[in-house]
Amino acid sequence: MRVISLNVNGLRAAERKGFARWLARAEPWDVVCVQEIRCLPDDVPKSLARPRGSHAAFHPAQRKGYAGVALYSKVAAPVRAGFGNAEFDAEGRYLQADFRDLSIVSLYLPSGSSGEHRQASKFRFLDAFLPHLAGLVQSGREVILCGDLNIAHQPIDLRNWRSNQKNSGFLPEERAWLTRVFDELGFVDVFRRLDPRPDQYTWWSNRGQAWEKNVGWRIDYQIATPGIAATARRAAIYKRSRFSDHAPLTIDYDVTL
Repeated sequence: MRVISLNVNGLRAAERKGFARWLARAEPWDVVCVQEIRCLPDDVPKSLARPRGSHAAFHPAQRKGYAGVALYSKVAAPVRAGFGNAEFDAEGRYLQADFRDLSIVSLYLPSGSSGEHRQASKFRFLDAFLPHLAGLVQSGREVILCGDLNIAHQPIDLRNWRSNQKNSGFLPEERAWLTRVFDELGFVDVFRRLDPRPDQYTWWSNRGQAWEKNVGWRIDYQIATPGIAATARRAAIYKRSRFSDHAPLTIDYDVTL
């Protein structure tokens, strides 16, 4: 099973930059999770409405041109939009597809980088979302959470970690929350289990020459319950072309849907 995740920073913009063509070359994929679609389902480009004959589900934000997530799958599955929180479900941040005993989630956490009010919103999300994650674990299902968490967990996960310790995305409280997800709830950072090398990033600022110099952050994840995480065999971050300020994260699992 091949699972791909990407924050597209606007689905229409990503399509213009070749994302649909790349998806065709990335076959055979089984599930693709995208975040920050920034459009309603009726506005999705034709090539990304149901790429390669897939089943498609969209959870847009109520606010036009903002946030939103989507999920494509080759196998039909019931989907759940939102995780039961009115504030954040209105922002289109959670879409879950259930395949037999496996749930795959397209997830987009808030960013706090634009000001204190957004950081406060991010902290509210973290507080509300942790019990939901605990419930997923208690359900007994295997789970893969795919998406932009807007948190770099360890110093290895961003180039300039020393100068970012007081900045959103690398705050001690955010990193401690992610540690709880791993250590208390038992989720696994699948990419990091497969690839322990430094300088492996998924997001680069558009300022300066961050992309060219690989001054990035690893804030896009596939985190999974231990059973499905143990089947992961290969991970890759695609960087030959840019469809967004993020890069696609692909992980192959030794299971079938």
